Amino acid sequence: MEWISLDTADQIDNIKQQAGYSLIFKHSTRCSISMMAKRRFEMDWENLPSDMPLYFLDLIKHRDLSAKVAEDFSVHHESPQMLLIKDGECVLDQSHGSISVDEAMSVVS
Repeated sequence: MEWISLDTADQIDNIKQQAGYSLIFKHSTRCSISMMAKRRFEMDWENLPSDMPLYFLDLIKHRDLSAKVAEDFSVHHESPQMLLIKDGECVLDQSHGSISVDEAMSVVS
């Protein structure tokens, strides 16, 4: 699996329009907790559906997009944070040590 870099507001608007599931991972490249959460997530991400888009948002580079994600999906900003989106709505919001592929899969299944 590979990350899709989330770099523009248009991409967020497109995610809101997509049918099915998408995932957004918000990551601070300066935070060791965020790095550990990302590493743990990537160890298990092969369990996710292969056609699920996985978006990676670098919070240091794109603070404005992080704020847009929080507003558009009605979630409180966290870092690190994983949002599972279904048909344009956030159906799972996890942060820090609670970020889990298994939990995401329990919602998808």
